[in-house]
Amino acid sequence: MPKRPHVDRHRHLAWLLALACVLLGWAMVMPTAGSAPRQALVMTLNGSIGPATSDYFRRGLERAETQDMALVVLRLNTPGGLDASMRDMIQAMLASSVPVVVYVAPSGARAASAGTYLLYASHVAAMAPATHLGSATPVQIGGGLLPGGAPESAPSGSDDGKDGNDAGQSDAKATDSESSKRRGDTAMQRKVLEDAVATIRSLAQRHGRNADWAERAVRDAVNLTAREALDKNVIDVVARDVPELLERIDGQQVVMADGTRTLDTAGLATVAFDPDWRTELLSVISDPNVAYFLMILGFYGLVFELLSPGALVPGVVGGICLLLALFAFQVLPINYAGLGLVLLGLALIVGEALMPSFGVLGIGGIVAFVAGSVILMDDRNLAVSLPLIGGVALVASGFMLWVALRFLRLRRRRPKTGQDELVGARAVALHDFTGAGHVRLFGERWRARCRSPVRAGQTLRVVAVDGLTVEVEPAATEPPDTASSISGESP
Repeated sequence: MPKRPHVDRHRHLAWLLALACVLLGWAMVMPTAGSAPRQALVMTLNGSIGPATSDYFRRGLERAETQDMALVVLRLNTPGGLDASMRDMIQAMLASSVPVVVYVAPSGARAASAGTYLLYASHVAAMAPATHLGSATPVQIGGGLLPGGAPESAPSGSDDGKDGNDAGQSDAKATDSESSKRRGDTAMQRKVLEDAVATIRSLAQRHGRNADWAERAVRDAVNLTAREALDKNVIDVVARDVPELLERIDGQQVVMADGTRTLDTAGLATVAFDPDWRTELLSVISDPNVAYFLMILGFYGLVFELLSPGALVPGVVGGICLLLALFAFQVLPINYAGLGLVLLGLALIVGEALMPSFGVLGIGGIVAFVAGSVILMDDRNLAVSLPLIGGVALVASGFMLWVALRFLRLRRRRPKTGQDELVGARAVALHDFTGAGHVRLFGERWRARCRSPVRAGQTLRVVAVDGLTVEVEPAATEPPDTASSISGESP
């Protein structure tokens, strides 16, 4: 009992010491957390928009959201790109919890075609001086316009020799021609064009930008410089570099998925997120033609390795090519029915080489291969080149034809083993005999029968085999080297 106050005193001191440590630690952590710099992620997109750039952009947005960054700046310089990849980027941008600034830079850069859509979809649209945007008319890979037909001839500026009615008719024709270009000549062209117009107008209305000019950019492929775009309310700001851009947009209100937000970009530290090896690799192999060719090389490489075990080179090259093709296919809109037909066609072509079927497997394989190649990609802008399909099919047909001719040539050759090999072979008489005797055939001593007298060393020809006895007759001509026949070599 006398020691109890002493124990209580020590316990109180321990609690006070623990509380002091907690308060000291909290005081040390709070200034550190408050002094952590706010950051803006700066990405660079330079070149055509495709699956590789779409993957790069989405990964950048994920990094910005994970690290709780205040802003994403996309430095853009593009001539356009694929519609599917552009729409993936737009969807990711609109759903992002981090504001995205699309900044057309440096000076001399452009945001043409798909780049114009990305600029309209951004929360903040910015351009550097001496840049431009526009030409947003959808086009087909290969250069053909989707919404219009052949180029229109410009109307003549002279009306000499024509009355007012002729001039009016000429103007009406010009107007009709212009309307045909703006609306499309076929149902498919109109569908593609109107879909593009609706897309860009909806983006413009979402962010309060000039929707009428956006429609003109799609229908008439018009362009604007940076200063003109700012004057026409197409973009929000013109800035020479990223630091100036961050200063100019500070305090600006943007429309996010969860409502309106006011930007606080003053003093933001920038963190660069440049394209890495994955993006560079994808940009090369995600081309449908490259991925398609890699798949063909990979398949045939593995087949040749299985047919010739130990060759190593076909197996190694084929395995690498096939894995690269599969890596590319994960970002491409693959039609799995088309992929199955391609693989089935290749398997049937190889089957024709291993198990001749008088062309049934080969022809079926070529048909399946070509049909699968045509429908391999779901997106019409990503279709495999028809000349490439035709070239590969032609090579496969040539291979199949070579195999068929090879088998026909083998069928015409004399057998190399068994009794069938002996018929027609040359033999040499070992002694004189009439009726029955012995001959040397393929280095062996055989019993022989002949209807005519035979002298020693005479060259004979085997006409039939009866068990271990051969039927012979005198050869039409003597061989040039009797010694070789005696040794058992057949000419």
